[in-house]
Amino acid sequence: MAYDKNKLYQQAEKAIKENDLYFIEDIVAFLPCSKTTFYDYFPSNSDELNTLKELLETNKIRTKAKIRTKLFKSDKASELLALYRLIATQEEHQRLNQSYVDHTSKGESVNISEKYLDWVKEQTKDVKL
Repeated sequence: MAYDKNKLYQQAEKAIKENDLYFIEDIVAFLPCSKTTFYDYFPSNSDELNTLKELLETNKIRTKAKIRTKLFKSDKASELLALYRLIATQEEHQRLNQSYVDHTSKGESVNISEKYLDWVKEQTKDVKL
């Protein structure tokens, strides 16, 4: 079945704005075509698809802001803590999280030295798998 590309695009735009959609799959659910057809008409990196993605991103940002506002206005400790964790610095987040485990060496990535690798090779040279 042939579709009018402009009409599909307008329907997609309308669906995003009127239904607070967040994902491409949500758009396709509102359109009278399959996901394959949608991507045939609006391939990756096409201007139309990028514009639709920007509209989706706008919805996500607006929704996140609303949620943060509701958390801020709350008197419940768990909701305030959730907001604090969202906006905390890395150091603050580590202090809040009682089970934080640093898998690095004082904030630096753990690197295996060549000397250690040579030692492991020497220890396992006679091992047959």
